[in-house]
Amino acid sequence: MMKDDLILLIPQLILITGGMALMLLEPFSAAGRKSRLGRIAVLTAAVAAYSLQFQSGHPSRTILHGMLIIDSFGVFFQYLFIIIAGISVFLSVRFNERESIERGEYYALLLFACFGMSLMAMSGDLILTFLGIEILSIATYILAGFKRNDIKSNESSLKYFLLGSFATAILLYGIALIYGGTGTTNYLSIRELGSLAGSAQTTTVIGVGLLLVGFGFKVALVPFHSWVPDVYEGAPTPVTAFMAVGPKAAGFAALMRILIQVFPNMSQDWTSILWILAILTMTLGNVVALLQTNIKRMLAYSAIAHAGYILVGIVANSSTGFSAVLFYLVVYTVMNLAAFGILISLSSKGDTRVQLEDYAGLGKRAPFAAAALSFALISLAGIPLTGGFIGKFYLFSAAIEKGLVALAIIGVLNSVVSVYYYFRVIVYMYMREPVEGTPEPDPIGWPVRAVVGILVIIIVFLGIRPDHILALAGSSSLALK
Repeated sequence: MMKDDLILLIPQLILITGGMALMLLEPFSAAGRKSRLGRIAVLTAAVAAYSLQFQSGHPSRTILHGMLIIDSFGVFFQYLFIIIAGISVFLSVRFNERESIERGEYYALLLFACFGMSLMAMSGDLILTFLGIEILSIATYILAGFKRNDIKSNESSLKYFLLGSFATAILLYGIALIYGGTGTTNYLSIRELGSLAGSAQTTTVIGVGLLLVGFGFKVALVPFHSWVPDVYEGAPTPVTAFMAVGPKAAGFAALMRILIQVFPNMSQDWTSILWILAILTMTLGNVVALLQTNIKRMLAYSAIAHAGYILVGIVANSSTGFSAVLFYLVVYTVMNLAAFGILISLSSKGDTRVQLEDYAGLGKRAPFAAAALSFALISLAGIPLTGGFIGKFYLFSAAIEKGLVALAIIGVLNSVVSVYYYFRVIVYMYMREPVEGTPEPDPIGWPVRAVVGILVIIIVFLGIRPDHILALAGSSSLALK
């Protein structure tokens, strides 16, 4: 390995080293003082984010014989992943102490998952993409079942593992078929082959189809979504928060790089498939969310619907659409982390208080929590003057720009439907009286209050002044061309 290549990999080396250090420090950390390990994980994420400057500001290049691509697209997503991991650790510390699951390996797994996600965004080879997915998947399988004495947590972990294993097998079979049709797994080498003919083309097309199935599971596209509500409900709420944004963003990053950079000649085929999947995903996610009374399950189906919105930008297959996808992933991350941050803070021992009735009268009992959650839900619904509105506006504008008017209209109608179930929570918080005997929510600690407050400010800021992030998303998406 060349010295320059090693310098470019410093962020990934920091994440791995930090994770291993946490595993080694765990036995030497006294019970009741495990929160120090969480602070070490946050510090590791901060140092990794700072070290990304080694990859920034340089022309796109490949390292390790084309296995990794260093470009602005990968750097954009690495910043996003590290922020997600850092905030997830921050939101987990108090929760883990309360639930007696305060162990160093929890924070190590989050750092390892972040490393896997960064590989997915940087990968220039299908084999390395697969390895990144597996590192991420194994970490999240374990995290979903981290509450070992909770039946629901164990069930969610097992269900996620079994269904994820099938999806992984399908993905790997797709990679094998692409290799059989092209003779290589390197992104640039496959692209240089151009159009294939005969059986090679058929094999490659089938392989791409299987890749879409595998990635469809990772980002929760219909009909590969069935695991989402049960896993989100059963997993510890901080893990659910992480899973709702991190793996989804990583899945879309890898999918975009593969479809746009590797198979531009097949764009007519994959855009047609994704057009159908976008409609199915948006519609099913929103319609089923209408029926939910458990807020974690409601946000799970909401996550499915938002995957459909994001697909609209990819289907547009234009620079405007790709930049809209990157911008929306940032907004989606902020909205969800804010919402789950409040859910984590209000939950009681046993990770309860997730039913709609538990939030009745919250506007009087916990004004800050109710206001912050309201802002997050309003943005998720796409109401003007929020980041969610701007994100959806640019996604649907990109579709209209490419003549996909029907797709844009269906997206807008789905957004209208979503207003009902998002605002239903707000109605409960401000217009319903709590059931007699409902215990008062625990006060939210100032660190979590500060993080959630900053996220809410970002939601509003992105709704009023999105220019900087939009420009960053636009310049980063250009690296795909």
